[in-house]
Amino acid sequence: MTSLMQYVDVCIGNEEDAEKVLGFKPGSTDVASGDLELSGYREIFEQMVDKFGFKYVVSSLRESRSASDNGWSACIYDGKEFYHSRKYDIHIVDRVGGGDSFAGGLICALLEGKPMKDALEFAVAASALKHTIPGDFNLVTRAEVEALVGGDASGRVQR
Repeated sequence: MTSLMQYVDVCIGNEEDAEKVLGFKPGSTDVASGDLELSGYREIFEQMVDKFGFKYVVSSLRESRSASDNGWSACIYDGKEFYHSRKYDIHIVDRVGGGDSFAGGLICALLEGKPMKDALEFAVAASALKHTIPGDFNLVTRAEVEALVGGDASGRVQR
């Protein structure tokens, strides 16, 4: 798989992908317990950018408290700056599609020219909302994602 990395600008994955596919382990992070070591992520992101020349390295961060309740955030690195997003405490209805909505939200925001921090916040919010919806599709609107990014986590119906 590493031979394909020369064609990648934005590397999106999680700690298991980094370790099992690319051979980078983020410090003492323990995915089973949800104990995350952010400095370890920064270290491997720096190594990945040095080795592969990625424009961005991005990882979703799941803090597993139970099968139904998780902390959800992400981090991004652009070769200079490392940024960790806001964390959402989510009650999971369906995890299927959560990673896809994260990647889709990030790519959409980056293609629109949003700064990296704003793009990451959009992606994390889109994915957090997707975790609350049954099925494989993220059925929320852009306005709902942007409201959550803006701090409105009330869940009130918007009409």
